[in-house]
Amino acid sequence: EEAAILSIDGFGEKDCIFLGTGKENKITPIYKQEFPHSLGGFYMTITEFLGFQPNSDEWKVMGASSYGDASVFYDKLLSLFCFNEYGMELDLSYFNFYNFHRPLNYTKKLVDLLGPPRNDDEPLTNRHYNIAAAAQKTTETVVFKLAKNLFDLTKQKNLCFSGGVAMNSVCNGKIIENTPFDNIYIPFAPDDSGVSIGSALYVYHQIGGKSDRSKITNNNFGPEYSDEEVKKELDKFGLNYDTVENSAKEAAQCIANGEIVGWFQGGVEFGDRALGNRSILADPRKAEMKDILNNKIKFREEFRPFAPSILEEHLDEYFIDAKPTPFMEKVYTIKEEKRSAIPAVVHVDGTGRLQTVNKINNPLYYSLIKNFYKLTDVPVILNTSFNLKDEPIVCSPKDAVRAFFTCGMDTLILGNYLLKKPS
Repeated sequence: EEAAILSIDGFGEKDCIFLGTGKENKITPIYKQEFPHSLGGFYMTITEFLGFQPNSDEWKVMGASSYGDASVFYDKLLSLFCFNEYGMELDLSYFNFYNFHRPLNYTKKLVDLLGPPRNDDEPLTNRHYNIAAAAQKTTETVVFKLAKNLFDLTKQKNLCFSGGVAMNSVCNGKIIENTPFDNIYIPFAPDDSGVSIGSALYVYHQIGGKSDRSKITNNNFGPEYSDEEVKKELDKFGLNYDTVENSAKEAAQCIANGEIVGWFQGGVEFGDRALGNRSILADPRKAEMKDILNNKIKFREEFRPFAPSILEEHLDEYFIDAKPTPFMEKVYTIKEEKRSAIPAVVHVDGTGRLQTVNKINNPLYYSLIKNFYKLTDVPVILNTSFNLKDEPIVCSPKDAVRAFFTCGMDTLILGNYLLKKPS
């Protein structure tokens, strides 16, 4: 019914930080920080400095940060921020991201501060990992500071957190621990894609005057395809396939056998994260599975981690101080005694980007993990989005078939149809 609201982004129209409150269906602003004093702009700049694609590869910086020592560059990066009563300002002499037509997002001063930037074809060194770690820790420090300011202003125990910076799942998992808030809600699309949802809700509540609300339990809002449509597409390609009675049970058995499964069910997910409808699934018990997926299927950097999907009722058995996380929006620490049971989804720092699954948010995916649990006594599946490098998540059966036959996946299950690669 009530919450403090924090939004942190690269930039919107003019604002890049928003502090406010929400009560029932009304939002009251408290403070707005105008561009270019942008935390998102800072992280984007470090992404480019490390040789990655800005506004695209920030995930890579987050993943690489766990391999570095934040203390090496932390004080230098934090010195670029100055906190005011409610928000913060950035020392803009180190940055160019607000001058949109400059070739780089940083100036020579940042090079003098951190050393030479990395070219995209250079290997990552310890210095690069240390810069990533410091950038991540600096970002967390700023988020915690802003959240504490917001709490002091509102005394609310509930926090709604959004904006592109709320895609930083490593930071998200630490907010409760490092601020006075008791509860946090982060939507499944806190980035720019969520603007469409916010616009619709604004019209419904503010212009239409409606007060009713409904809980969002999943993000499967995209196109879905009937078995008839899937079959027609498979027949058009002249593919051999089997019909299965229980796709969840069949998939669980394939995964338990060590196969990597493309899983295509229901409506495609809205946003950046596949949550069990357009997913590539694998056995988390096999330590080598992470390298296999990175090298033969996702074609991406070896330091990139994969997410564990866990039956919600087993959450406390595997994770420390974690809460249900249906949208894979937070990273939590995996219990030390459980890491050897699911090594393929344990990041180098002992964490996992968590997705909890229950019968309400995705009954079929829940059934798959439940069947895997019956076979293996492990209630966890490795889940990554069904796409190849630099491509969007597959939407149609045709997309799924093309991706399946152009990478190292073993099995594809679309609805109730199962395809295997020829041996």
